[in-house]
Amino acid sequence: MLTVPNLVSALRLAAAPYLWYVLFGQDDVRLAAVLVFVIGATDWVDGYLARRLNQVSEVGKFLDPLADRLMIASALLGGLLKGVVPGIIGWPLVVREVLVGLGALYLAGRRAGKLEVRWAGKVATFALYGAIPSFYLGSAGVLPWLFTTTGWIIGVVGLVLYYQVGFLYALDIRQRLAGHRAPPAQ
Repeated sequence: MLTVPNLVSALRLAAAPYLWYVLFGQDDVRLAAVLVFVIGATDWVDGYLARRLNQVSEVGKFLDPLADRLMIASALLGGLLKGVVPGIIGWPLVVREVLVGLGALYLAGRRAGKLEVRWAGKVATFALYGAIPSFYLGSAGVLPWLFTTTGWIIGVVGLVLYYQVGFLYALDIRQRLAGHRAPPAQ
């Protein structure tokens, strides 16, 4: 449980509350953009270290996607509340996060396993880790013609991929539930 990769994941988890402080306590959208970008850029580090150091663990398999979900959700909600992430991109992403999260919780509650991370989901998350800070920077007046445009392009691609993967997760949930029938009551 106490491994280097899990420490990296824990630090990424701790970055989400710090993001809220930077956005609303310090009112620093630029620093928030850098924070989201750095966390996104280091998303691969914990998994790489786990495999490289032969420290893959069930805790790590739980912490890594949790850190991603928490940071994306925080960056989206914080950006929506600050008015830096366009609602037409942000709210559908929030809805998808909630739906997949509820599906994962339902699976866990039924003891039907967990959702396995999909490669396309990682690509979508990577796209969002580029789009969200781009919206932040464009809104903060940092090369808005470049960053806002980049945010829109990557954001739309990320949104489409996120929903495609969400659909696949819904199929995974259905399949797991169908294969995990409760024994008949006697």
